[in-house]
Amino acid sequence: MKICVFGAGAIGGHVAGRLAKGGADVSLVLRGANLAAVHEKGLEVRAADGVHHSHPRASADPAELGVQDAVIVTVKAPALPSVAASIAPLLGPETAVAFVMNGIPWWYFDKHGGPMDGKRLPEVDPGDALRSAIGIERTIGGVVYSACTVIEPGVVNVASPTNRVILGEIDGRLSPRAERIAAVLEAGGMGCPVSTDIRKEVWAKLMGNLSGGPLCLLSRRNLAETLSDPVVLEAAIRMNDEGAAIAAALGREVGLSGADRIARSMGTRHKPSILQDLELGRPMEVASLFRLPLELARLVGVATPTLDLTIALATHAAIAAGLYARPEGSAV
Repeated sequence: MKICVFGAGAIGGHVAGRLAKGGADVSLVLRGANLAAVHEKGLEVRAADGVHHSHPRASADPAELGVQDAVIVTVKAPALPSVAASIAPLLGPETAVAFVMNGIPWWYFDKHGGPMDGKRLPEVDPGDALRSAIGIERTIGGVVYSACTVIEPGVVNVASPTNRVILGEIDGRLSPRAERIAAVLEAGGMGCPVSTDIRKEVWAKLMGNLSGGPLCLLSRRNLAETLSDPVVLEAAIRMNDEGAAIAAALGREVGLSGADRIARSMGTRHKPSILQDLELGRPMEVASLFRLPLELARLVGVATPTLDLTIALATHAAIAAGLYARPEGSAV
């Protein structure tokens, strides 16, 4: 199976390494020092189950890689317009495109049902660029649980002992195409369940991003250090509960209480990706992770006072760093 990982940073590199281990014909779209390193010595993934080496084809230009059976997009949300502009050479008539990302995805209300069915989210797909370039029929949703970091060009260190990608068709069906991708990842040692409710999985993953992300961004410390303060811990629990209330109002129950969910992550010494982006000077996913969920809260009439305050401060921090600019005329 020919699978291209578009955006092989930490998460994309880990996914690519697992696909290669699972027997896929893997290619990567990446650039800069990572591209040079993969060309020179291949891709290395260091994880609890060993060190995995692979030698995928890699290019900054998708036209050099050709048509794929599937594409897995793992870029951060600010890079999505560049995906829309350059992905066409990877797409054949049957190519599926799985968006394995954090935050509220651009396709969220497509095939959603109810009064908001088909609602556009220009904050994460300006000008319908993805919709036009890729199309909703190709699209598979996805989330990933994997704490990992690029420790040097071409080398990904995986901190979490267990890792998984969750895939799901946006209309809730179990499809052969999603199951084929999942089977390759499973064969490569990464769990990959296929969900019949990918929106629920989006919200379940977003709970951690909504609470830990803004707080760690403000503290400039990892999650365990940030939550060691009981006042911050209580705020994190409230933020998690507020996020769950937004999800519930949109028809998705996330299960655990805020206290239980936070208790599971209190010992995590990995820095959230948004804090890594700040420290490395990369564009920050403020809209998809933080501000768009608040816009949805206003849409369904859910009060989010703790999220409002912390996300407002986190937004100011991102703007001050020059790593986020609100779109002109946009609330986010």
